[in-house]
Amino acid sequence: MLILGIESSCDDMAAAVVKDGRYILSNVVSSQDEIHKKYGGIVPELASRRHLETVIPVVEEALNQAKVTLDDIDAIGVTQGPGLVGSILVGLSFAKAICYVKDMSFVGVNHITAHPMAVFLEAGSREQGTGNGNDNIRPPIPDPQYPIFPFIALVVSGGHTTLFKFKDFDNYEILGQTRDDAAGEAFDKVAKLLGLGYPGGAVIDRLAKSGNVSAIEFTRPYISKDTLDFSFSGIKTAVLNYLKETESHGSGVSGQGSGFKSKIENRKSKININDLAASFQEAIVDVLTDKAVSACKANNIDSLVVSGGVACNSRLREKMRIKSKDNSIKIFIPEPGLCSDNGAMIAAAAYHFLKNGIRGGLDMNAIPNME
Repeated sequence: MLILGIESSCDDMAAAVVKDGRYILSNVVSSQDEIHKKYGGIVPELASRRHLETVIPVVEEALNQAKVTLDDIDAIGVTQGPGLVGSILVGLSFAKAICYVKDMSFVGVNHITAHPMAVFLEAGSREQGTGNGNDNIRPPIPDPQYPIFPFIALVVSGGHTTLFKFKDFDNYEILGQTRDDAAGEAFDKVAKLLGLGYPGGAVIDRLAKSGNVSAIEFTRPYISKDTLDFSFSGIKTAVLNYLKETESHGSGVSGQGSGFKSKIENRKSKININDLAASFQEAIVDVLTDKAVSACKANNIDSLVVSGGVACNSRLREKMRIKSKDNSIKIFIPEPGLCSDNGAMIAAAAYHFLKNGIRGGLDMNAIPNME
């Protein structure tokens, strides 16, 4: 079964062609980072307008790379939510239009629960013999490994930080989620405070590699021991308070210049940015790893999947592997290219819905707060 996956929940327009829910024939992503970086965050209206311009070229490129046409596609999987309603509607409306004209099946996908499906694609995308004549598929790796149900999944991104217990591809329950800021949101907001640009997660990760994780002791926001929920607004406030205190007592002259840019330069002159980045990042990573391992122990499950955009973070990947090994937990993390929003994970999730007879109707609407 060849499935075209379309993802447009936020600022990335993505499309992919996947065979049998596993073999990636193409995976195309159009980023809008350059558009939104001057605003320090995503502007929903600009995101949806850009999606209108890119949805056709991105889908065409995905089909071309897979060396197929729409006539070869058996069904379409498309993000129904959660996310920005205008952005979702672009991809959803486009998918419904194609399926109406081609009399093709389609299904709406929750892109948050689709993130863990990327681990089933990673090894499959390296196998040959898809029967499609695609010469660009990477050579096989020895003994590909996949998680066995049930498993715990941590999805950590700019908008969501959620712990799931997956009993099957389409059967899951939420064990814990953020009560305020998501982890990725905290990264971006702290990066903005430091004038590091947008998106901030990658910049903080890079700076932290040269910093001391113990330089600044930020309190770990655990909420309480009897919950698997998250809260990252406090760590963001702690960084802000540290910056204010540094301005008041630092060695530089805090009153130089005026405006936001001058304040940023003053902060940079008084603090070790690398140490601050490392200390802040370590606080976030500690909470994520501890909660994920706690979820495994509480449910007597020894398989853990970590996915979502923040799963690209090198320190999170490193510490998850260390902590999982220490607790005899098998860890599965997609390669970075499959951690952020992409169409392949949507197609993979859609494949299992379609196998179980689940189909979407032309009356399907976007659900920005989908759970």
